[in-house]
Amino acid sequence: MSIRLRLTVWYSGILAVTLMLFSIAIYGFVYFNTYQDLQNRLIDQISKTQTTVVTLNDKQVDIFLSPKDHDRLTNAGFRVKIKNYVNGINNNINGSFLQAPASNKIPNELKQIQYNDRTYLVAYDGIPGQINNHIAVVGVIIVAADMTDARQLFDDLRVTLIVGSLATLFIAFTLGLFLARKSMAPIEKVIDAASQIQKGKDLSVRIDYDGPHDEIGQLISTVNGMLGRTEIFYKDLAEAYAAQRRFVSDASHELRTPLTTIRGNVDLLQKAWNKKPHEAPHLDEESLKQLSMESINDIADESKRMSRLVNDMLSLARADAGQTIVMESLPAGALLDDVMRRAQFIPHKATWQPANTVALDDYHIYGNKDYLQQMLFIFIENAFKYTKEGTVSLDTVLYQNQIGIRISDTGIGMDQEEVPHIFERFYRADESRGVTPGTGLGLSIAKWIIDEHAGSVEVVTAKGKGTTFVIWLPLAAVPVENKAEPVFDVEPETDIPDPSKPE
Repeated sequence: MSIRLRLTVWYSGILAVTLMLFSIAIYGFVYFNTYQDLQNRLIDQISKTQTTVVTLNDKQVDIFLSPKDHDRLTNAGFRVKIKNYVNGINNNINGSFLQAPASNKIPNELKQIQYNDRTYLVAYDGIPGQINNHIAVVGVIIVAADMTDARQLFDDLRVTLIVGSLATLFIAFTLGLFLARKSMAPIEKVIDAASQIQKGKDLSVRIDYDGPHDEIGQLISTVNGMLGRTEIFYKDLAEAYAAQRRFVSDASHELRTPLTTIRGNVDLLQKAWNKKPHEAPHLDEESLKQLSMESINDIADESKRMSRLVNDMLSLARADAGQTIVMESLPAGALLDDVMRRAQFIPHKATWQPANTVALDDYHIYGNKDYLQQMLFIFIENAFKYTKEGTVSLDTVLYQNQIGIRISDTGIGMDQEEVPHIFERFYRADESRGVTPGTGLGLSIAKWIIDEHAGSVEVVTAKGKGTTFVIWLPLAAVPVENKAEPVFDVEPETDIPDPSKPE
């Protein structure tokens, strides 16, 4: 079976099921409403009907129907019969064919009966009277409504729905097969075009198609999407290769400077300590000592700089290798106190404003102490680095079983278009590479640590107005008693974004 025929059979089958369900719904709706309307009319008429019971003696009772009710029922087309149980007399107004039930078997529900090829819906209502000083059922009134026309309507509707559905299905199948054959005709062109693209090297080529969004359109869209993803994949590879080259260039630049400084100072020390009086007569013992200390300090500083670069590269290598971080429950207050105490020794010109962690005494963070401290030091050191004057602050907020660590500065800030890239490896906002020292790896390492701790980070920044990082980490334990939250100079809900609502 060809794909055209299979598709036609499939959607014809779906159409058939839909038509069947639709026809059943239409028929049921009409049947229910027509029958319900007739039933309500019949119940309403019999409830309005009043009979007069006259007791002559214990064995003779007369039952009368008022002329008004008689005219109302007969003019409305109802058939009426009254059965007198006491003297056995039938008052056949216009319903002689109606059968009266026994006095103790009067039905409470409506019934359908057949008479002379016509269908009637019948209602029964007992007539109470007084016999031997007791109230008893002395008769029954029977009212019947002719529903033959309604049943004929149901039959006609059923035939119409069946014939109409079959005709619609036949037309849909025929036209569907024709359209499927016509729609699948360009498939050979699509195959040829895809083959040409496969053999070529220009991944920007796409298959042009201006037809409807049917199976062919979806196929072409899928192929174009595949080509687009392939193109993006190759572009990502090219960007990764360029990033690696840029990283090598940055690392070489960062390593060359300290190595040159170290080598220059070593050469200077060698010459100074191996000097001859006629080569450097101006250096006395005190000057030589001072020169040696300056050179040693320069060597130590550059060695630390190289060590930081190597540690950053090692951290990224561990991240790429999928290294698992060993975690434990850590007291949040003690962790932050240790970080804030050690942060004051980081070289800085801005004013350092640490947080008050009294409210965090009973809260714990599930994580790795060394990595969390490394992550916080990265943000704090960056804040110091880009804030030549002003303040750098750290405070916290507790929200929905999370702790938010906010690190704010009043430094140079960033443009909004730079924010999506700041956590990318090797990315640095200052392209000069000489304005602010660094390799562009710190925030990448911090983001990896946050992700490993199932946390998130948010950034609020503006050029020339400073930057605020909010690191959200899940709490390992929440105290039973409500603790007072830290006090901020700005309300948290207006200053810190909701972590449950990503930007």
